[in-house]
Amino acid sequence: MIALEEAISRGLDLPQAKELETQAPAVSVPTAEQQYLSTDVEVPPFSDVHRSTWARLRFSAIWAVVPLCLLDGVCIILSMEVAYLLRFRMMAYSASFSATFYDQLAWIAVPMWLIIFALYRLYHPDHLFGGVQEYVSVVNACTVGLVCLILYSFLARSVDQEISRGWLVMVWLLSVVSVSVTRFGYRRLIYCLRRRGLFVRRALVVGANEEGRAVVAQLRASPDAGVNVVGFVEPAMLRGEQVEGVPVLSGFNRLESLIRSLEVEDLIVIPTALRRDELLEIYREWGTDNRVRVCLSSGLYELFTTGAQVREVGFIPMVSLNRTRITGVDALMKATMDFLVSLVSLLLLAPLFAIIAFLIRRDSPGPVIYRRRVVGLAGRNFDAYKFRTMIIDAESYLQEHPEMHREWLQSGKIQDDPRITRVGRFLRRYSLDELPQLFNVLKGQMSLVGPRMITPAELAHFGRWRHNLLTVKPGMTGLWQVSGRSDLSYEERVRLDMRYIRNYTVWTDLKLIFNTVWAVLKGRGAY
Repeated sequence: MIALEEAISRGLDLPQAKELETQAPAVSVPTAEQQYLSTDVEVPPFSDVHRSTWARLRFSAIWAVVPLCLLDGVCIILSMEVAYLLRFRMMAYSASFSATFYDQLAWIAVPMWLIIFALYRLYHPDHLFGGVQEYVSVVNACTVGLVCLILYSFLARSVDQEISRGWLVMVWLLSVVSVSVTRFGYRRLIYCLRRRGLFVRRALVVGANEEGRAVVAQLRASPDAGVNVVGFVEPAMLRGEQVEGVPVLSGFNRLESLIRSLEVEDLIVIPTALRRDELLEIYREWGTDNRVRVCLSSGLYELFTTGAQVREVGFIPMVSLNRTRITGVDALMKATMDFLVSLVSLLLLAPLFAIIAFLIRRDSPGPVIYRRRVVGLAGRNFDAYKFRTMIIDAESYLQEHPEMHREWLQSGKIQDDPRITRVGRFLRRYSLDELPQLFNVLKGQMSLVGPRMITPAELAHFGRWRHNLLTVKPGMTGLWQVSGRSDLSYEERVRLDMRYIRNYTVWTDLKLIFNTVWAVLKGRGAY
């Protein structure tokens, strides 16, 4: 286009100018990122996900909040309208009431509740689209909104009638449910868009030591978090080196240029990779800058799976570690599901238990139930119940065969184990031998979903992650069950267990339960 304009300015007619333009070499204008990084270092793309052209535009997180405000308003109005229909049209109500009065309450309630939602930080991007605290805040905000509505009816001089208590209860229930369900669905939409490169924040990680690499690996494995790591800042490494699939861009001296040219929004600082003066200098330079948000890693990357809380003691911020990984509402939901599902399952499966017990007694001598001593929550040992699938002198048989014993020590499993009985082989193929563990779940020693239960001797295979394993209950099924079962190596089992603990949600548990059924029916990896 520039060549065309230049040709016309030189007095050439349009056909000659176009011919001259086709002969001119194409000149590409480098972007700000390319100008800064030069040609020997490839700039990471805006997202690791391949995107179409329309998705290359960057969207601020605030645009994800605006529709949420509108959705909340619709949910509040619909909750009040449905509560009105249920209480006054579909149910008997003897006292006098005015439709105009309740319409007026609805118009007052919507802006009032939205303001309360904002005060509870339900429209702050940093407090949305992750964890269960958002739903807890919804319950609290709806409760406060209802109290404010009652106060308005008492204090307003124009109100000459009482609000129906039944209507208030229905409004509260409907608003909590509708707003929570809508936000849950909207969160899934945001996750989907983040996986396509929208509503993500560009981040630089300062420090490429072991903790920095673990932070990046976790963020890259969690695209739903909406953080796209564009590079490392590490003076001890050469520019252009790849660490966890992310390039090293420069040292501290060019940090400002990087932030400006790459449009970085998050600066993730790894304290264990920096000297104290370097850490303080970064905070003095960027701690109050509105262009970038400074985030400090905990400095304990081995405890990523454990969870931590920051609290002030004598005006000093202290990081306290959780004794258990799953706490609060998550723990309540998980415990409720474990208790109800195990109780119902034991009642329904009682006839099957009787049949399996009969077959085991007919097949080989010995007890029906085998007790295995395993490690539970907080390192407490307990007996896990299983249907016996081996001969009664299995341990002595193992000691008499050194090769089998070595295989057992290496993997915890023996393929084509001669100690397994005929009925036991069938039970193991379809994991029926583990059904008695429902009693352990009912007693609170195990969970339906969790890490694989292990013996005290097997804890050594978990190395530095062993304390994380003790923050949750072992499970009847888990990622290991749906990812290969006994075909997995110890290293793969450790990785899957840590992944489950780190990324736990109740929805993950439900998904794993359904996937386990399919994995068991296929019978692959069970021996």
